[in-house]
Amino acid sequence: MNLFRVIVLIATFVFASAAWSAAVNINTATSEQLTALKGIGFKKAEAIISYRAKNGDFTNAEALANVKGIGLKTVDKNRSLIEVTK
Repeated sequence: MNLFRVIVLIATFVFASAAWSAAVNINTATSEQLTALKGIGFKKAEAIISYRAKNGDFTNAEALANVKGIGLKTVDKNRSLIEVTK
């Protein structure tokens, strides 16, 4: 019985973490949605939105590094979470 509970608990955590790691479309995301990315707080999220308004949509994930304060390391940490569509 204990083994069954452990398996159920592990499965719950796996599915819950998958739900929390939903993709973030950097071309349409709000500042709140952008803060779901690792290393992106409210200020950087606002910088992304400002950059996007001034320069248009991002063409790929690497273009996010053009935003002041965001580097390729941050992009790499979030690569599996970043979505780029119009």
